[in-house]
Amino acid sequence: MNIERIIRIMAGSFILISLLLGTEASPLYQSSNWLWFTAFIGFNLLQSGITRFCPPEFLLKKLGFKHSGSCGV
Repeated sequence: MNIERIIRIMAGSFILISLLLGTEASPLYQSSNWLWFTAFIGFNLLQSGITRFCPPEFLLKKLGFKHSGSCGV
């Protein structure tokens, strides 16, 4: 599995989990403060798209994962 795919899976999972925990209609509702985590992830995706800096990418490189090479990175 390559870095780009792992990051997409992580971001999508974090967003869905935080929505489940932060939305009152959810059976797993804990607190609406979880929606701040959703906003944080969205902000990081936005800044990563603009600056091409992604902290999880740095960590995954250190762990030995490779880029796919298909995105021109």
